[in-house]
Amino acid sequence: MKLIIYTDGASRGNPGPASYGFTISDQKGKLLHEEGEYIGVTTNNVAEYTAVIEALKLVKEKYSKKGKVQINLFADSKLLVEQLSGRYKVKHPNLRPLFDKIKILEVEFDLISYTHIPRSKNTEADTMANKALDSRV
Repeated sequence: MKLIIYTDGASRGNPGPASYGFTISDQKGKLLHEEGEYIGVTTNNVAEYTAVIEALKLVKEKYSKKGKVQINLFADSKLLVEQLSGRYKVKHPNLRPLFDKIKILEVEFDLISYTHIPRSKNTEADTMANKALDSRV
């Protein structure tokens, strides 16, 4: 099974009120799941990482039991994509535990790739994150 995931994090104030959003679709583009949730006061980078963690946890719960899973994950955070792809080091101590959680989740899947996209190509995940944030702020 191949899945396409779009993730986004939002923080107003950085740090400030924050949320995440993500969508999961099959390889044909059929939307399987969308989610957004308020996560309290934190930074945008923590919100971006939380979006990936929550998306991968959901895939592990709902789809990895059905056989092999390949994931193409898209995000508009260049830092996130470069760190998860191993091209940038994770220097900030608040991001290291989140990075480690993602690396542990990755072993559940056959393949996972991370791709940076412009914000204009990430509208659904952005919408989910902002709806969650607007509902609490």
